[in-house]
Amino acid sequence: MRFFRQPLRIVRANLRAYIGLNALMYGLFVVGMVAALAFPDLHEARTAGMDDDGTTDRVGELLGNPALFALMIFAINVFTAAAGSIVLPSMIVPFAGIAVFAYRAFTFGLTLAPVDEDKAKTMIPHSLTILIEFQAYVLVLLGAYLLGKAWVRPRSVGAENRRRGYLWGLRQIGRLSLPALVLFVIGAIYEAVELAYLVPPLVRG
Repeated sequence: MRFFRQPLRIVRANLRAYIGLNALMYGLFVVGMVAALAFPDLHEARTAGMDDDGTTDRVGELLGNPALFALMIFAINVFTAAAGSIVLPSMIVPFAGIAVFAYRAFTFGLTLAPVDEDKAKTMIPHSLTILIEFQAYVLVLLGAYLLGKAWVRPRSVGAENRRRGYLWGLRQIGRLSLPALVLFVIGAIYEAVELAYLVPPLVRG
């Protein structure tokens, strides 16, 4: 129970920031979708980039093995998106990870926009994946926000100096990352099952 109580206390103590980060990230995701629908070239350029860097081929190859596909999704979400795009930049420049991931949220919208009937059908089961994984990201983003706040204004969190504020912020990231990891596991498993078994019948139908 302590595993969940500490993160829950952090969220409750910073509820306005948590709600604001949710609104920002889901909002930018929707803006990305709208932009792709309004300017199809943006979506096509994003898709072409994924084709060129081999992402599309890797996904196609791994869909036949849902367990391996889930592991790949988990690794990308944790190491590339959460650690690489949120935590690491925030450890170098206050709040930088929030800005970096805000751009990623927008590009997710560009990529997943329902620009045709098949992609619109895909979004029916995939909406749950977005909900789960974005909640994991928002927990990590809240940690990045608290790190930046403690780093810039250490006395606002009861720290004597910036160094202590920085360490306090890292501890908050660690505490919030534990439930985020659980959500990443759930999201990766569901996404693998969804793309392997739920989406194909919808698209064929």
